[in-house]
Amino acid sequence: MTDPADALDLLDPALAHHIVNALGWRSLRPLQEAAVAPLLGGEDALLLAPTAGGKTEAAVFPLLTRMNRHGWKGTSVLYVCPLKALLNNLHPRLRTYAEWLGRSAELWHGDVTTPRRRRILTDRPDILLTTPESLESMLVSSHVDHRAFFAGLHAVVVDEVHAFAGDDRGWHLLAVLERLSRVAGRPFQRVGLSATVGNPGELLSWLQGAGQGRRPGRVVAPDADRTAPAPSVDIELDYVGSVANAATVIAALHRGEKRLVFCESRRTVEELGEQLRLRGVTTFLSHASLSVDERRRAEQAFAEARDCVIVSTSTLELGIDVGDLDRVIQIDAPATVASFLQRLGRTGRRQGNKRNCLFLALDDAGLLAAAALLLQWSRGWVEPVVAPPEPRHLAAQQLLALCLQEHRVGENLWQQWWGGVGPFGPDAAPVVRHLVEQGFLDQDGGLLFIGPEAERRYGHRHFMNLTAVFTAPPEFTVFSGRSEIGRTDPDLLTEEVTGPRKLLLAGRSWLVTYIDWRRRRCFVVPADEGGRARWSGFGGDRVRSFTLTRAARDVLLGEDPPVRLTKRATARLTKARETHLHTVHPAGTLITRLADGDVRWWTWAGHRANATLAASLPAVVAPQRRFGDQWVRLRDDLSPARWKSAVADTAAGMCLPDVDGRAVRGLKFSEALPARLAEATLAARAADEEAARTVLAEPVRLTTLTSP
Repeated sequence: MTDPADALDLLDPALAHHIVNALGWRSLRPLQEAAVAPLLGGEDALLLAPTAGGKTEAAVFPLLTRMNRHGWKGTSVLYVCPLKALLNNLHPRLRTYAEWLGRSAELWHGDVTTPRRRRILTDRPDILLTTPESLESMLVSSHVDHRAFFAGLHAVVVDEVHAFAGDDRGWHLLAVLERLSRVAGRPFQRVGLSATVGNPGELLSWLQGAGQGRRPGRVVAPDADRTAPAPSVDIELDYVGSVANAATVIAALHRGEKRLVFCESRRTVEELGEQLRLRGVTTFLSHASLSVDERRRAEQAFAEARDCVIVSTSTLELGIDVGDLDRVIQIDAPATVASFLQRLGRTGRRQGNKRNCLFLALDDAGLLAAAALLLQWSRGWVEPVVAPPEPRHLAAQQLLALCLQEHRVGENLWQQWWGGVGPFGPDAAPVVRHLVEQGFLDQDGGLLFIGPEAERRYGHRHFMNLTAVFTAPPEFTVFSGRSEIGRTDPDLLTEEVTGPRKLLLAGRSWLVTYIDWRRRRCFVVPADEGGRARWSGFGGDRVRSFTLTRAARDVLLGEDPPVRLTKRATARLTKARETHLHTVHPAGTLITRLADGDVRWWTWAGHRANATLAASLPAVVAPQRRFGDQWVRLRDDLSPARWKSAVADTAAGMCLPDVDGRAVRGLKFSEALPARLAEATLAARAADEEAARTVLAEPVRLTTLTSP
């Protein structure tokens, strides 16, 4: 690690002067100190630190120094974020840092106006803050000379890189970076910023893309190597039983403090927001279906207020600044330990304050999930970030985008654009054939170019739909007068109702006065109470991993998380343990046969492992309602001999889960794939073969119960 006394001296003198005199820093933080030398040396890096750990400065200060030292011209640094709101939040800081050295930083995303974009194209900023989708739009736009614009590119910072890598936006980001590297004519330095992850080395290798093994790279995480005790935390788990009760608890506790409440669905955010306002609590809301202006007003008002609550989905989990928080409250449990750590890191930033989180469980399932997550967190475990397997649909999207970008691409040269990264190498050849056969691409004289089917499906508004990686369910935009409030599910506008039709949005009830079906718009006026909120999606309910489901089994076997449990939480956990007395065993799995003939195999293996087991044991698995996170339903004529035979048959290999053909509709660009490949992609993503094999290797006990 760089000596603290030397770290500032290694930076540009003008930059170091402003750090000391404008920011008032006498030294850099540990991560910032440790990052200076490798980043100045041009190495790729993954910088790890908790929320508010100074990751942005750790990346930007050395890169600004390199920029001045080596005389980089034009747009030489990209700063990529997963959220436009995060970019908006970071822009003033980065602009200030750049201006200290006579440099500039600008925003480029979907909300940036056309005149401002024209100015950016004319006078290229040194740092461009953007999203992967906006980068793709620049590459395919006829209004952007991408070769000239990106000619000076030397470094890319990917903020919240773990948020990209765990889903398809990560594959999209990697593919766009490889294309940018070829456009710029050089490999560029890649710096990822992340909170704690379970596999930092693998995440860095993933970020390096085609540079893996060719470019130097290191994980910089000085806090992980420290022997000093971690900051003290204050965690409490309570059971409240309903959204209304949660609002009562929140209204009564921590008066005079600023509280951030995380919910796991937009509907819960809306319902809790309404209940808090009914109890006289100053409340603001933030979720993806609220309008940009509505969210921005809420976040700004919350940042400036004191005695108030902001209720949010994961939109405020990442590093958006909402001021100095006193408390974080979690309704039920987030899906991952990593999310919990992000949320916990929002508190305890003031000197002498502890990091804290109050869990409020709405039902028994939420209580068990929260207890399991806290138990696993106490063991020092964090999920590894793993890219989704077999993203063939993104290979199709990238091939179309490349042909749009270059107009014509050699039929044997397209692989070179991605340097063989992941799904964009030889394995994509069947996808190319399908695109040509179905008219998405035309082929002539050894060249590939956009075909009539791609024009028909994606050509609207200059192929805008081709740059969006996800399929979103259709929603209606809700207006009060001329002000946009947000978006709602069309089912709320079509279902039969008795009396007036009311919506719940932005934490308030609205009376529907007019619906414009053609333009998908809904007009409302304020109402007293009685509004309803709902949003649907293609993903269905969230699924728990093998590790967290097994932690839930540990809780039911009597292990409490080392946090404060209220009397209500303790009583409900005791009841849950009694209920599950015959479904858990420390030495293996259980098969229970109830008096009504219901036979279940209690694996406690998680949804994906159970889906794999159900597909791999067809001789003994019931044909309908086959599995959940905790169990697999078996045939009522199960016998020990049939069980033994079915398990023996899996020795040849596990089977991937069956995929409902209708699920393919939720896979963006699935229409550009052969149906079998689209279904194979979804099947691979629904499986957990390693966990399934672990379960099959465990002892199994068969018991008969006399009552359900």
